[in-house]
Amino acid sequence: MQTISYYNSPIGKILLASDEQGLVGLWLDTDRYYGDILAKNYSEGENKYLSSAKKWLNIFFQGKEPNFIPQLHLTGTDFQKRVWQALLKIPYGTTTTYKDTAMKAAQDKKHLPIRATGGAVGRNHICIIVPCHRVVGVNHNLTGYGGGIDKKIKLLQLEGVDISQFKKP
Repeated sequence: MQTISYYNSPIGKILLASDEQGLVGLWLDTDRYYGDILAKNYSEGENKYLSSAKKWLNIFFQGKEPNFIPQLHLTGTDFQKRVWQALLKIPYGTTTTYKDTAMKAAQDKKHLPIRATGGAVGRNHICIIVPCHRVVGVNHNLTGYGGGIDKKIKLLQLEGVDISQFKKP
């Protein structure tokens, strides 16, 4: 059974969802895949996974790096999970490219699945905590954020990233 809760952040309302294994979703209200994996029957409330995620968000939105990751239950294909695990390794306050992320997620390093990686980054169900906002185009393009480029910019600035080095769409 999934449980949902909401969090009011400086960049808008956030929907959080968990199941019995951990946090399964965190979506900005502008996310193109908002609530896409919610079960038909869920309850609204609080539990240890949602509380932990809110604690993480409180620290993050104070402009600080949280020193823990809430219990996550990543749901997707094996490839998507490898991409999301690669995203979790991007250090706070830094960025990486889709190409570098593809290198880390690919099993066959000779054939980089850059488009598939972009698709997996875009289908990340747990934004911010699984930091897809830290992925940029190889030519320093600020591209591909499901919650909107304006939110991506605000999240990067919050982490102290100098966004003047990037090209805006």
